[in-house]
Formats: sequence, structure tokens, C-alpha cells
Amino acid sequence: MRILVKLGLIVTLTMSLLACATGPDVMSDYDHNANFASYRTFGFMSPLGTDSAGYETLVTERLKTATKLQLEQKGYRFDPNNPDLLVNFQMQVRKQTEFIPPPPMPWGPDYYGYRFGWYGVWPGYAFGPDVIQYTEGILNIDLIDAARKQLVWEGIAKAEISDPQQAKSAAFLDPLVADIFRKYPFLAGSGAVQAAK
Repeated sequence: MRILVKLGLIVTLTMSLLACATGPDVMSDYDHNANFASYRTFGFMSPLGTDSAGYETLVTERLKTATKLQLEQKGYRFDPNNPDLLVNFQMQVRKQTEFIPPPPMPWGPDYYGYRFGWYGVWPGYAFGPDVIQYTEGILNIDLIDAARKQLVWEGIAKAEISDPQQAKSAAFLDPLVADIFRKYPFLAGSGAVQAAK
């Protein structure tokens, strides 16, 4: 009985920690051969990957506003006519399925081995894998060398989406874009790599 209580506490604690694990999974990469010291201005691709059927979506507008703020905080100047860097966005939403294996029996897999051939344990002991289905959103922000038409940096954020409509809001997108640009290691006109915050 004491072992079952301990097992229950471990499972409860693990689930609580997983529930508290908030925030997106953010990754980035950059072209180590690019001359980041030469980049001082930025503009946006036209059309952007988040535009639809020839017009700018509300998501695009919100992403542009949030990205403009982040790049200007890093010293870049917005220049739609002759930018050094072009910004592009890509978004996708997809259903994910995750299988969580059952926890090991604390008393060992062979504890009831002496029953083999006679009868099995009751159904409560038949631990199977848990199946979790959720919606995952992925946002890519690309920075492209405008003169060379070459990708020089990309930031990617993956986050679980509980409400697709809420995920299109500025309240959701602004901190997501800020999280991505925390991985951007340069300041305008500087090739020195900054420490990630």
C-alpha cells in the first residue's frame, strides 16, 4: 500500500511539473559566414509567407508590428525601400499525438510471475501507454540578406495551442516574437555575437 501511495505521489508531481512547463520551445541558427556587421536596416518580404490570396492578414500585421519593435530595440532601422535585411514569416498548425509509456511497476515485472498459466492480475494492474493529442503551432521568422537573397538567420518557436483564435491575437504573438528574438545574437552594425538572455 505504501508503495502505491509513493507511486501516486510521483505521478502527481510529474504531471504538475509538466503542467507548469510553460513557454514555447525556441530554436535559432545563423549563417556563420554572413557579415552581420554590414546589416543596419530591415524591411519585409512581399508577399510574406503569412499573407493570403494577395492581401495582408491580421496575423501578418501583428507579426510585423512585434518584429519591428524587436529589431528596432537591437538598433536596426526600418527601411522599406532599400533594406539590408528582409524579414519573412511562416506559420503552421498541426495536430500532434504523443505516447507516454506506463511507469515501471515498483515491485518489478516478475512479481506476479508465479501466477503465469493460472490467471492474470485484475484490470487495474494493466498499465498501458497514455495517448495525448494536442495542437502544435510553429512560427518561423527568417532574416534574409536582401542583396544576396540568402537566408542568414532563422528563429523557430513551437508552442501548444489550446485556442486557435487566441493564438492569432497580439497578446499571444507579441511575447512569442520576443522569445524568438532573444535568440538573435547581433546588434545593428555589429558582427559580435551577444550572449542570449
